[in-house]
Amino acid sequence: MSVVLELSIPATDFPLGNVLSGAPDIRIELERIVPTGDMIMPFVWATGESQTAFAEMVRSHASVREFLELDRIGESRLYRIEWEEPPIDLLEGISRADAVVLEAHGNEDWSFRLRFPDHEKLSAFHNYIIEHDIPVHIDRTYTLSETTGHGHRFDLSPEQREALMLALRSGYFETPSEASLDELAAELDITRQALSDRIRRANEKVLTGVLLSSGAERE
Repeated sequence: MSVVLELSIPATDFPLGNVLSGAPDIRIELERIVPTGDMIMPFVWATGESQTAFAEMVRSHASVREFLELDRIGESRLYRIEWEEPPIDLLEGISRADAVVLEAHGNEDWSFRLRFPDHEKLSAFHNYIIEHDIPVHIDRTYTLSETTGHGHRFDLSPEQREALMLALRSGYFETPSEASLDELAAELDITRQALSDRIRRANEKVLTGVLLSSGAERE
């Protein structure tokens, strides 16, 4: 049974947070991490007006080889980070434990919500952060069959979350809508029907997690 872990950590205590902190008007969200050989490559969304100054700040950091803008939606930019040297840090531990990043955001302080395949992988992650002296604060752990009472137990797939975030950032839910399903589907290179299904299922999971207090999972 999969296990969800919620934790927090000061930005100064892990390389990615340290590199990205310092721009108070920019909100950072970790999109995903991709293992590439001996290096973990983070993809992050940055939202705010001072994008040029923010990008210059990150690129000037000694540990950053490349900070590449991949996409932009409104005031949000999607960036990929490549390191000069692969850091041994929190993201490495997440990758080694086969955890999925359900949510991760911050600036001076970061909050993570991670899903592990089972308790064994969670234990492996716990051992990793102890071994490498990573000062995380564990807020709570729970299985997806437990009632959380906080509305976070959405368990979206990466594809559902990507579709929902794109729709939200593009103004699809505004009245009147600022983007069409066809436009968003083209952005993701999927059919209109596939996108509609992802958004519908994602909305159902979010509403179930927020509104239902019984803890019963719905398919």
